[in-house]
Amino acid sequence: MLRFLLKLAGTGLLVTAATVAGAQSDIYHSAHHDYRVVTVADGLMQPWSMAWLPGGDMLITEKPGRLRIVRDGRLLPEAVPGVPEVFYEGQGGLFDVVPHPDFRDNRWVYLVFAKPVEGTSTTAIVRGRLENDRLNNVTEIFAAQAVGFGHYGGKLVFDGNGYMFLTAGDRMAPPVGDAAALAAHPAQDLSNHQGVTLRLHDDGSVPDDNPFVGQRGALPEIWSYGHRSPQGLAIHPETGDLWESEHGPQGGDELNRIEPGRNYGWPVVGRGANYGAFGRPIHTGIHEEGMAAPARFWVPSIAASGLMIYSGDKFPLWYGDIFSGALAGEQLARLDMDDDYRSVIVEETLAYNMGRIRDVRQGPDGYIYLALSDRRGEETTAVVRLEPVE
Repeated sequence: MLRFLLKLAGTGLLVTAATVAGAQSDIYHSAHHDYRVVTVADGLMQPWSMAWLPGGDMLITEKPGRLRIVRDGRLLPEAVPGVPEVFYEGQGGLFDVVPHPDFRDNRWVYLVFAKPVEGTSTTAIVRGRLENDRLNNVTEIFAAQAVGFGHYGGKLVFDGNGYMFLTAGDRMAPPVGDAAALAAHPAQDLSNHQGVTLRLHDDGSVPDDNPFVGQRGALPEIWSYGHRSPQGLAIHPETGDLWESEHGPQGGDELNRIEPGRNYGWPVVGRGANYGAFGRPIHTGIHEEGMAAPARFWVPSIAASGLMIYSGDKFPLWYGDIFSGALAGEQLARLDMDDDYRSVIVEETLAYNMGRIRDVRQGPDGYIYLALSDRRGEETTAVVRLEPVE
């Protein structure tokens, strides 16, 4: 709470929604920092993820299956060769791009994508060496034991110990039936990779200390389960905690602090309802013993997307805060955290009415970057960044 009160003292007020300073101005006001929105690269088709290399190049994935490079402020005209074939249909496509923590030495770049599998698809990871603007030695290191046409997950992050975490959604398995049927839903079943976060070594192998290693009927890659459609994944720089965001159905988007072996409840508990005009109930309740409660939820849904935890110097009063993009909500949610960085104190809406925000990242320059995406891929969009206004 002390950190929060110091923030309030610096501003003299609390603003729960960003406002634009006049129709003709590009200056936005917020509780702690005024900022402007600057275009970084445009002409992109459904940009999904962003990452930076040590030399300053910016990598951007486009959902149809292209990896692009922004160099010296310019989007290179040609996509990077060597990207595997992706299943680009519905929610499928090319998802995350993540350089290896030791990229300077090994040149590994990781891609997560919807992999075609005999008329359907699954979530998979490949890695390749990025050399001379080309991916070489591309090798598949993981493919989920779950198939379908939606709720892929597809977010990947490395922690400070060399482990990588991957999200995989419930593959749109319908949440129907009584309490027993909900408890038997695939997201509650440890024998598949539906509705889970996974922990792997950098080569795709399984760490010996994963929570379900050696448990009969459980897949050893699983780190947590009971998720619906994970959209964001980030490591907190102060605590090392793993944070995840996910879509609910109609209502019930969640922000979760992920702990090993925990069950996050989908579809047994939650705050959403089935799609449709009548919003038929799904869950047995909002709490149940043995199931973790979210740190934050959204009703109605904002369609939470990419997740970032700010640790730069350009927006110092936002340090340690969690940022979530939003698709249907077309906004950037800033979640002000308490002194322990584990509880949300208040939420502020930033960068609204700019379109669907697919991803949010902090660049090496400390600015906040947003990937804006057209839902159907009918129009090109842009990557923009937030810059402070003194």
